[in-house]
Amino acid sequence: MAEAPRPKRKREEEEDGAAAHDGAAATEPFPLAELRLRRVLRESARDKAVFLHGEVRGGGGEGTDAVVILEKTPFQEEKVLELLKKHTKLELQMRNDIYSTYHLYPPPELSEIKTTVVYPATEKHLQKYLRQEVRLIRETWEDYKNITLPFIQSQSFSIQWVYNILEKKAEADRIIHENPDPCNGFVLVPDFKWNQNQVCLLLLPWKRSCLSEGNPEEMPLNDSSEAVAKRFGVPGSQLRVYLHYQPSYYHLHVHFTALGYDAPGSSVERAHLLADVIDNLAMDSMYYQKRALTFALRADELLLKKFQEAGRV
Repeated sequence: MAEAPRPKRKREEEEDGAAAHDGAAATEPFPLAELRLRRVLRESARDKAVFLHGEVRGGGGEGTDAVVILEKTPFQEEKVLELLKKHTKLELQMRNDIYSTYHLYPPPELSEIKTTVVYPATEKHLQKYLRQEVRLIRETWEDYKNITLPFIQSQSFSIQWVYNILEKKAEADRIIHENPDPCNGFVLVPDFKWNQNQVCLLLLPWKRSCLSEGNPEEMPLNDSSEAVAKRFGVPGSQLRVYLHYQPSYYHLHVHFTALGYDAPGSSVERAHLLADVIDNLAMDSMYYQKRALTFALRADELLLKKFQEAGRV
């Protein structure tokens, strides 16, 4: 499961400087009231979320794209009684024998909507959240060397936010656990999908090497799982710990989610359990260079077009 070699840091900083805000400098709140809605990129009734493409007009009249994700927050057990008792309006919709349905209108402080903003947003961000048909790719090691790797090396996608976390320029107050070892250390932070009822964490190692180059015994599985168990009382047997392939960004990272949480991206065509990866590499350090990997690509993704041009789809 090889990830791409990392470009030099200086080059990344030069590319990111014009395309993304530095996390430490982004102190002004997003001007939501000034957002002009361009289109709905995608909506999910299952996840109670909508993905919007908006535009913020500058003083000179120029527009800057933004992605705004609105999602209903899960119920919090400690606030359910307050939800039922505190000035809540109940409006009957239908009654049939013992069954009835209502619209319930809670007070504002109990009806928050989690809002995630990507601003400024590039065309890549817009495409990432746009609903598309999906195709499955069966990638051999030769495919990776001849198609995937050259494609990745030709692209640039900002991961400055990762470096901001590792260097504590941003989200330092959100770090849940840290191992400062310069070789095998990591930070554990809440994922953007985090909510207070579900464990949804992201492990970012200091080491930026690709998975195929690492030693299985150096993967921080035990240390990080113990940290999660200690902090949240969730034992390792109730944690889903996995990597993505293809990943959404090319810095080795590990996802931690509670088994009871139906996490986006945990589907079989993308998620690879970290324990299985470690066992596979311990058995054969070249394991992921000898087997094919299956992953999904959206119909408009350039990588899919490269596979099509090569006659592999």
